[in-house]
Formats: sequence, structure tokens, C-alpha cells
Amino acid sequence: MNAPYDGDRGQGAAGDPAGQVPPSGRPAQDPYATPDPYAPDPYAQTPPVPDPYVQDAYRQDPYWAHDVTAQDPVGEALYDRASHPPPPGPYQDTTQLYQPPAQQYPPDPRVWAQTPPPEPAGVSRHLPYGDDPRTTQFTGVDELVSQAGAEAPPPDAFAHLYRDQQGLARTPVATEPEAVPVPPPPAKAGGRASGLLKSSALMAAGTLVSRLTGFVRSLVITAALGAALLGDSYTVAATLPTMIYILTVGGGLNSVFVPQLVRSMKNDDDGGVAYANRLLTLVVVALGVIVAAAVFAAPLLIHLMSPTIAGDVAANNVAVTFARYCLPTIFFMGVHVVMGQILNARGKFGAMMWTPVLNNIVVIATFGLFIWVYGTADASNMKVGTIPPDGVRLLGVGTLLGLTVQALAMVPYLREAGFRFRPRFDWKGHGLGKTVKLAKWTVLFVLANQLGVVVVTQLATAAGKASGKDGTGILAYSNAQLIWGMPQAIITVSVMAALLPRISRAAQDDDPGAVRDDISQGLRNSAVAIVPIAFAFLALGVPMATLLFSSSGLESARSMGFILMAFGLGLIPYSVQYVVLRGFYAYEDTRTPFYNTVIVAAVNAGASALCYVVLPARWAVVGMAASYGLAYAVGVGIAWRRLKKRLGGDLDGGRVMRTYARLCLASVPAALVAGAAAYFLLQSLGSSAGASLVALVAGGLVLLAVFFVAAKKMRIEELNSMVGMVRGRLGR
Repeated sequence: MNAPYDGDRGQGAAGDPAGQVPPSGRPAQDPYATPDPYAPDPYAQTPPVPDPYVQDAYRQDPYWAHDVTAQDPVGEALYDRASHPPPPGPYQDTTQLYQPPAQQYPPDPRVWAQTPPPEPAGVSRHLPYGDDPRTTQFTGVDELVSQAGAEAPPPDAFAHLYRDQQGLARTPVATEPEAVPVPPPPAKAGGRASGLLKSSALMAAGTLVSRLTGFVRSLVITAALGAALLGDSYTVAATLPTMIYILTVGGGLNSVFVPQLVRSMKNDDDGGVAYANRLLTLVVVALGVIVAAAVFAAPLLIHLMSPTIAGDVAANNVAVTFARYCLPTIFFMGVHVVMGQILNARGKFGAMMWTPVLNNIVVIATFGLFIWVYGTADASNMKVGTIPPDGVRLLGVGTLLGLTVQALAMVPYLREAGFRFRPRFDWKGHGLGKTVKLAKWTVLFVLANQLGVVVVTQLATAAGKASGKDGTGILAYSNAQLIWGMPQAIITVSVMAALLPRISRAAQDDDPGAVRDDISQGLRNSAVAIVPIAFAFLALGVPMATLLFSSSGLESARSMGFILMAFGLGLIPYSVQYVVLRGFYAYEDTRTPFYNTVIVAAVNAGASALCYVVLPARWAVVGMAASYGLAYAVGVGIAWRRLKKRLGGDLDGGRVMRTYARLCLASVPAALVAGAAAYFLLQSLGSSAGASLVALVAGGLVLLAVFFVAAKKMRIEELNSMVGMVRGRLGR
């Protein structure tokens, strides 16, 4: 049979690779003739009969001299023992049995196992398996000393054949089993990935708690002041600081100065301490000037926000007083943001997310104290002309105290992080001026958004006063919008938080297909929850608002329920808009979102004005809520076409539209059945808070059951993804 190993190839003379030419010193004879079995022949091991399948097997082998490891297996093993004797112990010395004959001849190709020639004197480069580190084993001195007295069985000369067949790299030096190394103890949590997960979980928990306490804050404010002109006056005054802060400092601070701050902390020799001190000093000075001017111009600002409130003497006095207590919070807003970003750059993420909870708690306690002293709005029937000055002062001081506590709570975290504030006024020549130019598009973005808010505020306060009914003004609009936006903030933002890194990486890699797939996945996964919730607002808005805001009066609560119903379906384009704009941000395109925001704000303002003119005052704010969703539907259409063009004309629109269409078809019967059940229960049990709770729970269960069955029948695959994600989160 054929030789199992290549060691018998090419061992002839250099000019005769096949080894078929007899050397000088031996008479030429027929190599294939049958020898005399009794004749003394050193090649007595030659088979008596030539094998016709082997005789020409190695005649044409062009690679015979290229492989230094192509040695005879038995000869290699024996030579290895001869050159490197094993440790002392009982073994049989078989070296003499395999000594080469006195007269050397080239190997005969017909012989299966040839005796290897002796290794030349000195250091040899032809080890049994070459110098390949994968096939060469080195034994240290310590190992030789430690094993000097140990008995080692004779090594198996054919062990490496099994090793070659198995593809292993090393030959064991002993047959005793090696001790299994003890695995090291698990590393403590605290690596980079673990820290990132902890920071993300801490931030997510802080954001959720902040939103929940903010929602409770809105409930308490509505219960204390009602949803009439008094509540609208406080809402306008409390909204002013946020608008002024965002328009003046907030937009550029978040988008431009903070990235510069982080960059300086990484690149500057002092870790960005000097830049942080300059920035914080600049913000403190700028905000101080802005607060002084805003407090002085409070009457003008109230007139700008709501000519209706400014035209009522009692309402104007209350609103201006509230504004002068609230406007100093601009200063603490900016300081809180800067200190929070300094902590974020140092890896401390929790403080900025959790300190707003303190603000909400202070405000909740303040309005709770007001209710304890004066009672709820429904019980006290308090109006802008009857609220005592002490009550206005209590609410104003409490609102200011909440933002003050929120900002001062950051100081201990800064000291723990090793940052000490030292005012620095050397602003020139340190890059602060250049960064202002970078904030152009962000400032314009915020300006366009806030202009739409101003228009809606003016129209809503005017409609609320003209209707003469509670729950038809800007406070009712704000409360309904707060409830309506919570699913978007929890569901869509959570889904996109997992996809945003992938979208950004795909955009950086110039992979529009991956960007398209991730955006499509985000749209479809979020739609599984957003679409039925939007229809739930449409079907159950009245019992939901009645349950939450009944303390301000049943009439105002029902009015807010109608506003929530009008907002309902607009949640779908609002969520889609958020996902689509992430695609532009992944490509670092801020101009397109600005233009899109201008269009949305313009459509919202125009449609709201049309509703104010066309609809009765009682239903004007309801129409404005519907206009909000309409504006985002227009914005989605424009943003969709722009992003589709950016991605090469493919945004997976067919699949996305099919998913949304099926979800809507599954939600329509669910909303109809749930709305009918809730209406029947309210008619039977009344319009109290308890009846609203029963109607809301029953209607919600019916809606969920009908939607789930219909979605299963339609085989909406994204439903399984959402259920799996929810189970995974609950499992954690």
C-alpha cells in the first residue's frame, strides 16, 4: 500500500530526487529483480516481489526538497530519543538496534522505513519538526530540575502520527494528565461596559422618576388653581422662564458649548478646568443680566405671551407677580445645566437626571400646602380676583425655591468630582467667541419652535376667557399635552436609544442600507405600542382626564378629556417625526431639522388660528390640539421625502406603511368597542372620579384584548418583537 507519511520521499542524492540511481560503491543491478533470500545483502529487508503500485509512486515529486519536516516518522522518533535522552528512569535503550550500516547508501524507495542519517555536529536547524513554534516544545531549567527524580514511561514513537492526524500543535512530554488550572476569580464589576450600563440605567431611572413627579406636579397645580383664568395666569408666568432661557442661552449651551467643554476636558493640560470656569463665569454673568432685564420687563412679557390676560386687570396683576417670582429661575436653569455637563464630562451622570426630582418635590409640597390652607379650586372657587396676596407669594416663592434647590444640589457632586469654581473673566482668545457662530442653526431651531408656542398660548388663553367655561384655556391644553406626550417619551425614545448608536455608526460608514433598516425597525417596533395608545386616547380621553383632574371640577376635567381626545391620533405622526429626524442627526445634518421645525410651527400656528376663528370658543382649543397632530403629519411627509432622497431613494416605505396600516386596522375595532364600553359605564355610574376609574380600567382591558386578537389574526410580526422586548425588560 502507499506510504502513510511523506518521510520516505526525496531522500536520494541531490541529483536523483526519486532515489532510483544506485550510488557509487555498489554494483549496478536490476533494482526490481528478486534477490536470493540466502545471500548476505545489507538490503535484505527489501521485499522479494516488487509492488507494481508503489514502484513509480515517487518518481515525479517536484516538492520533495521543499518540506524540511517531511521526515520518516519512526526515524524521527528514534532520533529524538537518541539526541535528547529522557530523564533517569527504567527504559530500554534501543539505539543500537537502529544504527545505520557502516556503508551508507541512498535510501531505497522500496523500503518503507529508512534509518535517518546522523545529525551533523553542532547546532542543527533541522529539528524533528522544524523550528515552527507551534510544533516545537521548549522545556525550562526549573521544569527539568523538578522532574529529575520522576519516572517517565518510554515515549511512544508513533504518538506524533495521531497528533498529526488530529491537527494538534504540541507533543505531550509525559503521559500523566496535566493539572487543570484553577480559573481566576471573576472580575469585579466596574469596567467600561459595566460603568456605561450603570450610567444608562441610572439616567433612565432618573428621567422616568422626574417625568412621573412632574406629572404629579401638574395634577397638584391644577387641583390648587383650577383650569380657568387663574390657572392660565400661573401657567403663562411659569412658562416664561423656560422660553427665555432656551431662546437666549439654552439652545447654544446644550448644542455647542457643552461639546466644547467636553473636548477641552479631554485635550487641555488642566483637564478643562480653566475652560469650565470661564464658561460657568460667562453663563452666570449673562444669565444675571438676562434675569434683571426680564424681571423689569415682566409686564411686557406677559402682554406678549397673552394679550387676553394682560387686558384683564386682576389677571394681569396676578400673572406679573407670578412672573417676577418665576423669572429668576432662568439663572438657576443655566447654572444647573452647566454644572451638570461638567459632571457628565467627568463620568458623573446621575446628578443631572435626579436633581429635577427635588424641584418637583418642592413644588408639589408648596401647592400641597396651598391646598391645605385654602382648599382645592373646586372647593374654594378661587379666582384671579379672590386669591389672597399671601397665596400668590407662597406659590411664587415655592416655585423659585424648587429651581434653587435643584441647582444647589449639584454643588456637593462637583466637589466630590474634584471641581472647584473659580471665577475667570479672561474670555477673549480662548475659543468662546467662535462657538457662538456654531449655535446659529440651533438658535433658529428653538426660535421657530417657541414662536409657535407663543401663538398657541395667545389663542388658547383668548379662547378660554371667551368661552366662559373652565378647562378650555392654556392650562387645559398643557395638561392634555403632557399626558399625550408621555408614551412618546417612554416608548419611542427608549426604542431609538438602542438604535441610535447603530444608526450613527452606519452613517459614519456611509452605509445607507443599514441606516434605512434601523430607521425602519425603529418605526415599526415603536408603532406596535404607539398606534394602539393613540386610539386609546381617542376612545378613553374623557374618563382618563376626569380621573386625573376631577379635583379642579368635573366640567374642566371633561373639557380636558375632549382636548386629550383631539390630541390622540396626532401621537402617530409625532412619534414618526422623532424617528425620522434621528436619521438626519446621524449624518450631522442640523439644517434639515431646522427647516422641518419651521414648517411644523408655521402649520400649527396657521391651523390653530383658523380653529380660533372658525370654531366656537368652547371647542377652539380642541381644534388647536388636533392642529398640533396635523402639523406633524405635514412635517413627517416633508422629512420623509428628504431622508428618502438622502438614502438613495429607498426608506423601506412599503413595509413601514403596511405595518402602520395593519396596526390601525387592528386598533379601530378595539377603540370602538372600548369607547362604547366606557361610555355605557359612565352613563350608568355617573361622571365621578370613581366611575371614571371603573370605565377607564374596563375600557382599557377591552381595548387591549380586542387589539391583541386582531393583531394576531393579521400576523403583525412586530407585535412579537415588542412583546419580547417587554418580557426582557421585566426579566431584568
